Amino acid sequence: MTKVCIINVVGLTPELLPYATNLSSVGSARPWFAPWPAVTCTSQATMLTGKLPREHGVVGNGWYFRETGEIRFWQQANSLIQGTKLYDHVETAKMFWWFNQGAAVRWSATPKPYYGCDGSKAFGILDKTDCSLTSQLGEFPFFSFWGPKAGLPATEWIARATAHVILEKQPQLTLCYLPHLDYDFQRLPTHDPERVREVDACAATIIEAARRMAITPIVVSEYGLVPVSRPIMINQVLRQEGLLEVRDGPYGELLMPMDSRAFAVVDHQLAHVYVRESHERTAVRRLLEQTPGVAHVVEPGELQLDHPRSGELIALAEKDAWFAYYYWLTEERAPDFARTVDIHRKPGYDPCELFMTSPTRAALRLLQKKLGFRYRMDITPLEPNLVKGSHGLRPTPEQGPLVIAPEPPGEMTDLRAYVERLLAE
Repeated sequence: MTKVCIINVVGLTPELLPYATNLSSVGSARPWFAPWPAVTCTSQATMLTGKLPREHGVVGNGWYFRETGEIRFWQQANSLIQGTKLYDHVETAKMFWWFNQGAAVRWSATPKPYYGCDGSKAFGILDKTDCSLTSQLGEFPFFSFWGPKAGLPATEWIARATAHVILEKQPQLTLCYLPHLDYDFQRLPTHDPERVREVDACAATIIEAARRMAITPIVVSEYGLVPVSRPIMINQVLRQEGLLEVRDGPYGELLMPMDSRAFAVVDHQLAHVYVRESHERTAVRRLLEQTPGVAHVVEPGELQLDHPRSGELIALAEKDAWFAYYYWLTEERAPDFARTVDIHRKPGYDPCELFMTSPTRAALRLLQKKLGFRYRMDITPLEPNLVKGSHGLRPTPEQGPLVIAPEPPGEMTDLRAYVERLLAE
């Protein structure tokens, strides 16, 4: 029975592949299209189920939970993916792929901070590999996984951890997530080949371990990043028309989804627009179609996103634009979490978390923490023009995602069946 290791190199595209000799050695490369939106959670759910979002229900990295009136991003519950997954009934090691908690896998590792009752937070991972990863490799470099310090150390650690699990446990199926290209390719307008060489070296550690154990390596990517220069303040547009409601208070303004007639949950270059009353959809659509930077406003079914979790309308950005979640009209009333790295509290994706207002300010906040004072790590700039790269649409094949494998499948929805055939050989 063949064993398989799927290495997910976020942001790898055909035009970047010449700088990745180790990844290229795995097999033949073939471009493929991601589902709408071309984002991490949706793409991973599609690869794992072989289904489109209209069936598996993962309509973005986050969405509006109508049952609770909450907008939630980056949820880890495996049960959010509707339908059977590739790893069901397969002895699997799931290393930092999303929807890790509660997954029917033998071994897993995923980021999971500890939260104190006083609002404090300690960083760590949920290690269910039986390999004592932090004892073997040192603490996971959480600050390089996301935020202004995001960079190579996290990807290096994940690669070494995955290789360690492969050598120790020899799983039938291994899933590994390497996020390195996601960082500078959002910060900068050009794609430095050195970042590709760095992630390629990390992948080499996994590929070597897999080959030692006679495991077939496969490489996939979820999307390709493209240069952008225009943030679209879609929620501010809706608020100025009296459609979006907020609650002001001591910590700034908070979006009130249940009280709003319309609001947008933004996810890079795509936004789910939730419209409470059906008779207002046409007016909302016309309003957004006239908004600079918006290319199209469509029905969810036109993008195979017709799932109950989706918005009533879907807005797509121009290829050089992206959607910012900001809903406040003056910076003074921005909520306190807007200036922090807080991926779960924000009602939309915020790439400004990759930047820092001031290293001195960050050092002061860390000192306050060490001294036991109450503090707020308010170092995220409210400057969306800093963002120079995004994704979510379907760029040219050369700028989009790919798969590298022996006789690779042609579509992302084909990956599950393809891997199942390999596992059965």
